[in-house]
Amino acid sequence: MKHNTRTLSALLLALVLSLSLVLPAAAAEGGETALDKAARATVTSAMTYGQATQASWAVWQDGDIVSSGSQIAKAEGGAEPLDGPSGVYGVGSVSKIYTTAAVMQLAEAGKLDLDQPVVKCLPAFKMADPRYKDITVRMLLNHSSGLMGSSFGSGMLFDDTSPIATAELLDRLSTQRLKAAPGAYSVYCNDGFTLAELVVEAVTDRNFQDYLHAYVFDKAGLEETYFPDDDFESRRADIYQPGDQRPLPKDCLGVVGAGGLYATAEDLAAFGGALTGEALLKKSSLDATAAPEYARGMWPEEGPDALSFGLGWDSVEWYPFSQSGVTALVKGGDTQYYHAGLVVLPEHKLAAAVLSSGGVSTYNEMAASQMLIAVLREQGVTVDESPLKLPEAKPAAMPKELLDRAGYYGSLSIYKVALAEDGTLTMSYPAMPQVPELTFRYHDDGTFRDEAGASALRLVKEDNGQTYLYQWAFSDLSGLGGLPTSNYAAMKLPENPVDPALQEKWDSIMGGAVLPMNERYSSQVYASLGALLQVEPGAAQSAPGYVGALRIEDETHLRYAVQAPGTAGRDGSDLEIRRDEKGVLWFHQSNGGVYMDMSAAPALSTGKQNAVSCTIQPDGYARWYKVGDNADGKTMTVRMPENAGFWVYDAKGTITASSVLWDSDSVKLSKGGLVVFAGDPGAKFELSFQ
Repeated sequence: MKHNTRTLSALLLALVLSLSLVLPAAAAEGGETALDKAARATVTSAMTYGQATQASWAVWQDGDIVSSGSQIAKAEGGAEPLDGPSGVYGVGSVSKIYTTAAVMQLAEAGKLDLDQPVVKCLPAFKMADPRYKDITVRMLLNHSSGLMGSSFGSGMLFDDTSPIATAELLDRLSTQRLKAAPGAYSVYCNDGFTLAELVVEAVTDRNFQDYLHAYVFDKAGLEETYFPDDDFESRRADIYQPGDQRPLPKDCLGVVGAGGLYATAEDLAAFGGALTGEALLKKSSLDATAAPEYARGMWPEEGPDALSFGLGWDSVEWYPFSQSGVTALVKGGDTQYYHAGLVVLPEHKLAAAVLSSGGVSTYNEMAASQMLIAVLREQGVTVDESPLKLPEAKPAAMPKELLDRAGYYGSLSIYKVALAEDGTLTMSYPAMPQVPELTFRYHDDGTFRDEAGASALRLVKEDNGQTYLYQWAFSDLSGLGGLPTSNYAAMKLPENPVDPALQEKWDSIMGGAVLPMNERYSSQVYASLGALLQVEPGAAQSAPGYVGALRIEDETHLRYAVQAPGTAGRDGSDLEIRRDEKGVLWFHQSNGGVYMDMSAAPALSTGKQNAVSCTIQPDGYARWYKVGDNADGKTMTVRMPENAGFWVYDAKGTITASSVLWDSDSVKLSKGGLVVFAGDPGAKFELSFQ
C-alpha cells in the first residue's frame, strides 16, 4: 500500500508553492497557538502538493496532544478549517507498525524469536521455492524476505470486510517462488506483514483483531483506532473517485496487518507517542525497531534517502533530523484513497501524524516533520534544514569500460540508458515516448550530472553481479522542507536474446488491454481501471528479450527479473498465458491474479424481448461485455442478486454506473463501453432494456 512516489522523473521536477512555514513568537489570535498556525500552514502545503480534499493532524508531546486540527480544500486553492471532532481515516501501511509492535511484544514474552524461521511459528507456510524455509520473522519486518511483494487479490474492497485476501495468502504463496534469497536485500513487501499477522495469530492462538485491541489499542489508551468492520462510519472522512464529487463507500483493506487500520490523527499520534515510553514496548525493543536493518543486505553506500528501513519503519534516518543527530522514526501509508504520515522522535518524546483523503503520504510525513521541528525550535533545539547539494566535481573524460553499462534498466518503469564516448549519458523512457530525454555529463567523481548540477546518476556494479542505476536528487518543497533521494532506481536487464518473431508476439499480446476475472465484485480494481481499458494492442515498447521488467522465457511464460532494494524491485509477479478451447487468451499471474484479453469480451445482448439474464458460473469469474450497436443508447436496468455487483464504463474508461459505488440500478449505455457483472458463483442478474 505504500505507493512509490519517488521515481526519478518526479523528483527532477521543480516544485514551487507560495506557501511558507512561519512560526510566530507569540500565540495567534482567536485561541490558535503558534504551533497550530504553523501546523495549519504546512498541512495546507501537503494538501496542495498532493491534491488532497481533506486532512487532519495532531502533535503528541510527553503524554498529551498539544496541537490538532482538520481542514478541507477550497475550490479556489488553499484550505479552510473544519469544525468538530477529527475525522477517521485509513492509515494504510502505517498499520505495519501496529503489527510490528505485536510481534515485538511476543518476542519480549519469549513466545517467538525474531531470527527463527517463520515455518517454526507457522508450519502451514510453504512455497514452491525451497529457500522459503530460511525466511525469518525479522525478514518479514525489515522487508528482506525475498517474497514477490503483494498477493492482493480481492484485498482492497469497498464497504466489504471480507478477509479473503488474508485467508488465501498461504495458498497463493504455496505456488510462488522467491525473487531473491532471504536476507539478500530489503525491498518493500506487503505480503511479509500479512504473514506477520498470521504469525501473531498462530503464536497467540487468538484472532489478530482481538490481540491488537487487548495488547496494543487498550495498552496505549487508543479510543479511536479501528478495524474496517468496527462502527465509525459517521466519523469517516469522505473519499472520492477522481473527477467525481459523490462520496464513495468505505475503503476496506482485507490485509489489515499490512494496511487496513483506521484512526483519527490524535490516536495515531498518541500511538506513536506510546512507543517512546514503555506502555507498549521495552526501550530495548523500540531501539531494535530503530536499528538500520536495511544495512544487513545490499543497499547504496551513499545517502540520505527517504527510505532507510528499520523493523516496520520506512525510515530510521529521516532527513533533516538525521543531519542534526536526532533520531526520527517514520512510517507512511497510502491506500487508493487515504494517505498517512507518522513521525516519532523517541528521545524527545514527540510524535506527529498527518492523515488525508487524497494526497500523498510522503508530503504528509514532511508536514509532520515540520511540526516537530517547530516544537524543537521552541525548546531551543535546532534542526539543520540546509538544502543538500552534490559535492564539487568537474566534467571529465569517461572511462571507456563504462560503455558496457549502457542498456535497458528495469524497475516500476523501464529506462533506456545510452552512453557516448564523450561522457554523455542520455536517458529515455521506451514506454513513454512523449517524455523528453534527459541528458547528463560525466564528472571526475564518477557521477553523471545534469546541466544544473541538481541531480546525478551512477551506473554501479554490485557484488551480486548486477548493474544498477543509482540516482541522487534533492527537492526543496516550499512549506514542507527538503526531500532527498539517494537510491537504486532500476537494475540493468541482463541480455536475453530471443527470436524476433517471439518478441513481436509478446509485444503484441502484452500491448493490449486485459480484464480482471477473479476479483471480488466489491474490489477497488474495478474502480481503478480507467485508461488501462483504452490501451491499443502493440502499444508496448520493451527491451529486447523482455516485456517491461518481465524476461521472456518461452512462448507462454514471462519471469520477473528485477532484483533491487528499496522500492525499485517491489511487487513482482511471473506470468503465464493460456488459451482456452475457444482460443481466448488468459493471463495468470503467479500472485494469483487472472485476466482475460479484452478483445474476447462478447457483445452485450439485449434479448428478443429486451430482457436477458446473466449468471456467474461455478468458477466465480466476472462476466464482461462490450456495448455494441445493439445496446447503444438503451437504458439498462439491473435486478441485483445478493453478494454481487455490476460496473459500467463508457468508451473512455470512465465509470458511468456502479451498484457498488453509488447503488446504481440503471444506466444509459453508450457504444464502445464495457459492462461487468461479478459475484458469488450462481449469482443471477436480471437485465431489462428500454
